[in-house]
Amino acid sequence: MRHVFTKKSVLSQQLVEKMIGQAIEKAVELNIKVSVAVVDDGGNLFGFMRMDGAKVIPSNIAQNKAYTAVGFGISTADWYDRIKDKPALLHGMVHTDRMTIFGGGQPIYDGEDLIGGIGVSGGSQEQDDLCALSALSVF
Repeated sequence: MRHVFTKKSVLSQQLVEKMIGQAIEKAVELNIKVSVAVVDDGGNLFGFMRMDGAKVIPSNIAQNKAYTAVGFGISTADWYDRIKDKPALLHGMVHTDRMTIFGGGQPIYDGEDLIGGIGVSGGSQEQDDLCALSALSVF
């Protein structure tokens, strides 16, 4: 029986910086001010940037979106449709600490390995998701 496992992939500082930069480029293109957070596979903050002029509260929301995305390995935009017709889940999940059920959070995969999450907040949920997806394009 194995007691220790080896991680196949981990995020690097260089990759995280590129992802954040790409998300911000997309935000500039969309003419919005956002915060961008990247977490590792354990949900720990790895990189963060708040654009000049971005509001303060979306800073925490971006981190929560990244945390939710890595915590379940799915986009935060997918959550509402999964639970909207299940009242116990809908009302319970939204009270789970750091859980976010609207767009802007994406899991980061290296092949089949879940290695992190990215969250963007400051625009509409659709705009936030476009920025997060743009960031994944550098990977």
